[in-house]
Amino acid sequence: MMQTAIDKLRELRALHEDGLLSRQEFDSRKNAILDAAYAVNPSVNPAADSSAHAEAPARAGTEIGLMATQEVGPAHRRYRLERLIAQGGMGEVWQATDLATHAELGHSAQVALKILPPRLTENSLHAKLLIEEAARARQLAHEHIVRVYDWAQDPATGSYFIIMECLEGEDLDTLLAREGRLALDRALDILAPLADALDYAWERHHLVHRDIKPANVFLARGGDVKLLDFGIAARARAGGLALEAPASSGTAGYRAPEAGGGGVAGVPERGLDVYAVAVMLYRMLAGALPAHAGPARPDGVNDAQWDVLRAGFAPEPTRRPASVAELLARLRAAQGPSADELRARAEAEQRAQADATRERAAQAARDVAARKLAEARAQAEAAAKAQLDRQRREHERAAKAAAEEARAARKEALRQQLLERRAAEAEKARLEREETQRKLAQAKAAAVYLAEQKRARLEEAARAQAVLEQLLPTPASPVADTEGVLRDRFEGGESRGPELVLVPTGRFQMGSPEHERRIAMEAGSQPGWLARELPQHWVGIEKPIAMGRYPVTVGEWRLFVLATGWRTSGEVDWDAPGFAQTDRHPVVGVNWFDAIRYVRWLSEATGKSYRLPSEAEWEYACRAGTKTAFSFGDTITTEQANYDGNFTYNGSPRGAYRRGTTPVGMFAANPWGLFDMHGNVWEWVQDVVHDNYDGAPLDGSAWDEGGDQARRILRGGSWLYNPRYLRSALRNGFSAALSNDIVGFRVVRDLM
Repeated sequence: MMQTAIDKLRELRALHEDGLLSRQEFDSRKNAILDAAYAVNPSVNPAADSSAHAEAPARAGTEIGLMATQEVGPAHRRYRLERLIAQGGMGEVWQATDLATHAELGHSAQVALKILPPRLTENSLHAKLLIEEAARARQLAHEHIVRVYDWAQDPATGSYFIIMECLEGEDLDTLLAREGRLALDRALDILAPLADALDYAWERHHLVHRDIKPANVFLARGGDVKLLDFGIAARARAGGLALEAPASSGTAGYRAPEAGGGGVAGVPERGLDVYAVAVMLYRMLAGALPAHAGPARPDGVNDAQWDVLRAGFAPEPTRRPASVAELLARLRAAQGPSADELRARAEAEQRAQADATRERAAQAARDVAARKLAEARAQAEAAAKAQLDRQRREHERAAKAAAEEARAARKEALRQQLLERRAAEAEKARLEREETQRKLAQAKAAAVYLAEQKRARLEEAARAQAVLEQLLPTPASPVADTEGVLRDRFEGGESRGPELVLVPTGRFQMGSPEHERRIAMEAGSQPGWLARELPQHWVGIEKPIAMGRYPVTVGEWRLFVLATGWRTSGEVDWDAPGFAQTDRHPVVGVNWFDAIRYVRWLSEATGKSYRLPSEAEWEYACRAGTKTAFSFGDTITTEQANYDGNFTYNGSPRGAYRRGTTPVGMFAANPWGLFDMHGNVWEWVQDVVHDNYDGAPLDGSAWDEGGDQARRILRGGSWLYNPRYLRSALRNGFSAALSNDIVGFRVVRDLM
């Protein structure tokens, strides 16, 4: 341990002498390394005063040599460590402040940094594999998997770290330490979201987690359950693993016996996660891990459920359920009847026995009565034998009369049925005539309405043209073409700005109605997301504007880069984002501050007033006079927008998943001529993130006051997200200083 500390001190001194570490940072890291070494082996400093050492406060350092308030990361992207959250064999997790955002705004939302130990990345191949795994984990967009934003490397120590979502709450390990054992129903409720997350990771990405344990199950405030640490997850494919995890991947006690081998032909199988979840469930129920030889059945588990649970952590993978979801489903199905149900069954059986006893007594009484009646009848027949012929004749006459009466009744019944059938047919014919008349009236009304709408559109187009002619009176100014599209010429050059479409003034209801939120929840939306769209309120767009016909394209962004020398501050290369693109694709890899720089440059280049749209202007233009979930109705398909077609919304069919952006204008425009308002890329707007619309402006202006100043609103959804995120009313928020391959923007020009 001491030799390792000495090696680390030599590396730190070399970095300090090369000018890569200040004296203060060198001293702080040196002290952290020495504290870690002395904590592990106090005998390395036998001359130290033991009493003084006991009174000295412990430093907030770690074995890697990190401590609170220390800064890590490359020069253009620094993070300040705030507190150590957790540490283990796969590294340390710190809560940190993003200093790039802090420099822009003065404060920032917190992130979590998972800092990997040097032994995992000292080999360049291992480092590359871990970076690829971090990039793959970033694609896991699921509400029950902690989000991974990016990765970076600290030049001072060479350590790699992953930037992740920062959560508030506690992990399952802490809950079990506090409460001991859990009831079966509660344990199954906690594990159900994990089953959804693991199904998603396998079905969408063919990933196996490989390290499921209570410490990697996080119970966030508000009731959400999150699955942590896909750091040693492995992908299954025909040629082997996308990441060769070490044979000891996973945690002792939760690691399946075959974990070192990886499954058939080295391919990891879902049985690894099934084994770990079954062991974790046993610990939740029994308060301890199952013994290797004959584990005891936990309290509250019946025989059938015990058989299912033991199959879950069976040594042979073939005996386990196929997935965690199947394991939980079989446990629920094996639940026996409750005490109330058993009591109800016993009472029902007692009632049935009592009813049977009463029925037997009644039958015996009926038998006695029948026997006495038979005896009386026999006596009567013997006494009246002489009158038998007369009685028979009377009976024959009565039978004949009854037959005649029955025949007449049947004839009358048939006559009544015929009358009723004729009346029903007449009523049906009347209703059909009325329905035909109603449809004719509706058709006439629809024709009148369409004619009126066409006239209104023509009048609106005329008014728009008049406004344009007033605002742009000289031939040198831009004018709309035959499609109503205008472009501003750059001053002193032949280049032109983005294509613009006139947005008429008017009023609309911003936010979502109750029936739309109900459908969104059926499609998987969370109540917390939907609360951002409330209250629904009227907003007036009083000033005429022209909005970008498309999101800003790669070609348009290229002019800005050549003119200003702009360089990206993120990890995504706007010119090579990881999927094929042309100059007609929407630009990505641009944060909110980059978008602000672009509209300022565009205003200077054209002499016109350009800016980002307000959130109200964006939703008004997206809806284009509609009140449905999307501008083309309450359903959506991948023939209308670019999104993850593996998911559906409100009964829509599954479709294509294109795994990247598509050229602008590939899909039909909305009623006002704007393209790609749904899907393709999220779009930055001017507004600061607020939790809901309480206090929002009603005049269409941007809401810049209050809220979370470190984050800005995104609208429209993207190619990576499922269709419920593409609704006109949906609001998202993101750090203004971060960029990635799913976010772009479009511009607005003021006309007066």
